[in-house]
Amino acid sequence: MSSHKAWWYLFPALFFLIMFTYYPMLQVFYDSFFFKEFGANHASFVGLDNYRRLFDDPDFINAVKNNVIYALGTVIPSLAIGLGLALALVESSRFNNFARSIFFFPTLVPLVAAAALWLFVYFPHIGLLDYYLEKVGIGSTDWLGDPDIALYSLMILAIWKNAGFYMLFYIAGLQGIGEEYYEAANLEGASYFQRLRYITFPLLGPTTAFVFIIALIHVFSYVDHIIMMTHGGPIGSTKLVLYYIYQNAHEFNDAAKATTSTVVSVTFLLLFSLFSIRTMERGIHYES
Repeated sequence: MSSHKAWWYLFPALFFLIMFTYYPMLQVFYDSFFFKEFGANHASFVGLDNYRRLFDDPDFINAVKNNVIYALGTVIPSLAIGLGLALALVESSRFNNFARSIFFFPTLVPLVAAAALWLFVYFPHIGLLDYYLEKVGIGSTDWLGDPDIALYSLMILAIWKNAGFYMLFYIAGLQGIGEEYYEAANLEGASYFQRLRYITFPLLGPTTAFVFIIALIHVFSYVDHIIMMTHGGPIGSTKLVLYYIYQNAHEFNDAAKATTSTVVSVTFLLLFSLFSIRTMERGIHYES
């Protein structure tokens, strides 16, 4: 097949990718240098002033801090649980296939529905969690109304929803590792944990790099559960960057700050993704 025919086959996908992904990204970047008063007909060029306003905003700094805590509290546990489930269920059997379906099921639940479900779990006094805690003598807790624990309550929901999704990637990665590596390790008398450390974990590097990026995207793209459950409260303890963008765009009518914070978050996500891929895949080699 000639290169010209290949480009013609790719053209429809490239067209829609440019029109609905890259062009909007460039438009948002362009708009971040302009400011438009609410109700005005024309936007004024302000250069980097929108970025100065953004980084001077304590609400944005608070949202970034919350996002860092949220990322550390969801990405690492979700990947660890997903890897643990994959190691336990990598062999195909009726029971393992059933167990995979059970652990993957939360991924299929829309985030809004998951948030509604967990509202019943977290509801003070009569919620499922408080009901069973009171059975063992532990008093009720305002899981979503206490600023010290509200963000951690949302983390549990995110871990529950995502761990099974990451499990599937790790199962595929484990099934792609050649048996000859483990056979050679068994001949050398390597223990199970030595095989994990020197064979499984290193060869899962590309899978971990990919899953890590997916998990990071989830951290910056989930906002439905915050709108449903906390509205960024109490006192801003659950306000993440995406909810900050949502508020400025739809509640405060500050499109300039919304576009600027979008540019900053997407740029950070892109740079961090490139860095993590290069770091995690460094030193990994495959035989042809």
